[in-house]
Amino acid sequence: MHSASDIKILILDDDTFMLKLLTRMLVKQGYTSVSSCDNGRDALKMIDNTATCPDLILLDLNMPDMDGIEFVRYLVDRQYHGDLILVSGENERMLRTAEKLVHAHKIPMLGYLHKPVNPDKLTEIMNMWKPHSLESQPQPNKKIYSAEELRSAISNYELVNYYQPKVSVATGEVIGVETLVRWHHPVDGLVFPDRFISIAEESHLINELTTSVLTNAFTQAKLWHQSGLTLRVAINVSMDNLTSLDFQDLVVKLATDADLPPQKIVLEVTESQLMSADARIPLEILTRLRLKRFHLSIDDFGTGHSSLAQLRDIPFDELKIDQGFVHRAWMDDTLRAIYDASLSMAKQLGMETVAEGVEDQKDWEFLRQTGCDLAQGNFISRPLQAADFSNWMKGWEDRVHNGLITSSAQS
Repeated sequence: MHSASDIKILILDDDTFMLKLLTRMLVKQGYTSVSSCDNGRDALKMIDNTATCPDLILLDLNMPDMDGIEFVRYLVDRQYHGDLILVSGENERMLRTAEKLVHAHKIPMLGYLHKPVNPDKLTEIMNMWKPHSLESQPQPNKKIYSAEELRSAISNYELVNYYQPKVSVATGEVIGVETLVRWHHPVDGLVFPDRFISIAEESHLINELTTSVLTNAFTQAKLWHQSGLTLRVAINVSMDNLTSLDFQDLVVKLATDADLPPQKIVLEVTESQLMSADARIPLEILTRLRLKRFHLSIDDFGTGHSSLAQLRDIPFDELKIDQGFVHRAWMDDTLRAIYDASLSMAKQLGMETVAEGVEDQKDWEFLRQTGCDLAQGNFISRPLQAADFSNWMKGWEDRVHNGLITSSAQS
């Protein structure tokens, strides 16, 4: 736990009254080492001096001469390692845009404050803050794996499927799961797919990896079906898988061998991956799979640049609204507009909708009120190993029976 008196804070605002007000608020919370500047150039001189470089900057966006956005660029040039809070009288949309820019520059941002500043909101942000400069443990560098290591992992069955549940928003019924592969590394422990999927694609191992994931997922689905749990199982498909006509035959064979009805299998294709100079082979594969009654899902909808063209050209029957447009859409007008448009379009096209990134009760209630079909996210469950699914399902059913659905509907 850090001591407030040890923390150096800089307030940058061209309004003298605001400088005094924020200083008083911070001192009242015990932060006694608070400096202030009314222009960016003087603030940068303080940052350049080791003795006065702050752990936290409260930054006004709209200032003459050097505005807050330009100031952030100078922070990047100086490799500033502290944290940032934006303070502004601009509207919510402008603040969120500025927040995204700060995150893109990889400067830690604690949040933003609207003018006039609410003291309780400032207190809330400060109470959650852990200064990076005072943290004793450095963050380890991410290990880079080779194609040979990944090839060995596939051969040695070190890739393991996890399953994240999808539930009906209207009833709470468990409808299906999304398959998410993890690498159980013998030395490094659990390795997530963002560390090895790109390696698989670059080294032409993606077909072997996807075959492993499909085989394990279909085997598990068969076990669930035999136990009376007829879940719909979704598997992510890389664009590289869709460049070979053999892929369609592979999916059909694996489903037949596992005695699974195609209606219970969903192939999820990330929208941004679908952009290709020659879409003929992917289009043929996806169309033939849909003719055989496999479900096709357009994943991360809204994050690519040709969303409408994909819906026009490919026979998707499920649309997954990206988590970036779901979480907190209940309180953000911009996110709400994008979410509403996606939901409305899917309904008009007769597609089922899945909301990703449902993180809390308010997200869940928002989906209930807007009529989304299915939900997925940590509020429901984190990705699970198959062995843990039964216990989770009992717990979920208890939550539903104890009023999760009815309480949401009444709110």
